[in-house]
Amino acid sequence: MNIIAWIILGLLAGAIAKAIVPGHQGGSWLATLVLGVVGAFIGGTLHNLLQNGSLQLTAPGLSIGGVFIAVFGAIIAIFVYSALARRSA
Repeated sequence: MNIIAWIILGLLAGAIAKAIVPGHQGGSWLATLVLGVVGAFIGGTLHNLLQNGSLQLTAPGLSIGGVFIAVFGAIIAIFVYSALARRSA
C-alpha cells in the first residue's frame, strides 16, 4: 500500500475511533494519523491471527473491511494508551 493510502486509512480510522470511544482523547491531526496507523497494524495482525492462525505483523488494505479492521485496532490502541496513562499518573 502506498503512503497516500496509509495517510488516508490512518486519518479515517483514527478519527472514527476517537468519535466512538467516550471521553476526551485530545491530540492533533498527526496524533490521529499515528493512532489510525497503529490501529491498522493491531487490527490487521489480530485479523490475520484469527483467520490464518499465524502471528504476522500486517495491515489491511484501503477498503471498507480494512477501515473496519483499522478502527477496531485503533479502539484497542486508545484503551491500552489510556490504561497506561492512568497507571503512570
